[in-house]
Amino acid sequence: QVQLVESGGGLVQAGGSLRLSCAASGRTFSSYYLGWFRQAPEKEREFVAYINWNGFSTSYADSVKGRFTISRDNGKSTAFLQMDNLKPEDTAVYYCAAGSTVSGRGFEYQYWGQGTQVTVSS
Repeated sequence: QVQLVESGGGLVQAGGSLRLSCAASGRTFSSYYLGWFRQAPEKEREFVAYINWNGFSTSYADSVKGRFTISRDNGKSTAFLQMDNLKPEDTAVYYCAAGSTVSGRGFEYQYWGQGTQVTVSS
């Protein structure tokens, strides 16, 4: 099993930056692709960013492209989400997830952290 713990959330002003971390324990970290997701109150969870096992392939939601950067350090078993030029609409609980299965339904994430709150004031 893999356990994920997010950290780095907080309150920032619009235009500011935050760096989220996702610390993993359990199985070999590099065996998994990783994703960041977020969920605002009264809204459904949405995809934010993806990174493959070696960090050479990434993708982003249109809403964060050009502002957020996903990365990973397999030696430290940690994933990151660098968030720049934050906007009030970025306010949400951010979740780190890990998966190892790709099917006709797309990428499946088997493991999830408990989330970290990001609040952007205007």
